Amino acid sequence: MRRQFLLLAAAALLSASAPAFAATELPFTTANFVAARDAGKPILVDIWASWCPTCAKQAPILKSVAADPANADLVILKVDFDAQRDLVYVLGARSQSTLIGFHGKTEVGRSVGDTRPESIAALAAACRN
Repeated sequence: MRRQFLLLAAAALLSASAPAFAATELPFTTANFVAARDAGKPILVDIWASWCPTCAKQAPILKSVAADPANADLVILKVDFDAQRDLVYVLGARSQSTLIGFHGKTEVGRSVGDTRPESIAALAAACRN
């Protein structure tokens, strides 16, 4: 009985610490992109590099955008600038710290090196419209 109580209490604590409505973050694969697009989800592609200081500044902003209930349907697809060079080329990105928004098959916006929370949030909002 006590063990069940502890398990239930731990589950409640874990669920309380996670946002109830959060965007989904996934690695960029063609399958993930097509699935999100076909489901009508707004998509934000994040082209990042582990060594990039601008990407490090964007990361907490993207987490904040993802936690916003207005972005509950948003899918953030992560592209590793170094490991996925072919994809970076296909997406037309010239550098890391590039964010690309999609609504369906249409690109709705793009930013490079942006670390302003309000403009990154606006790009995410553009993906929903």
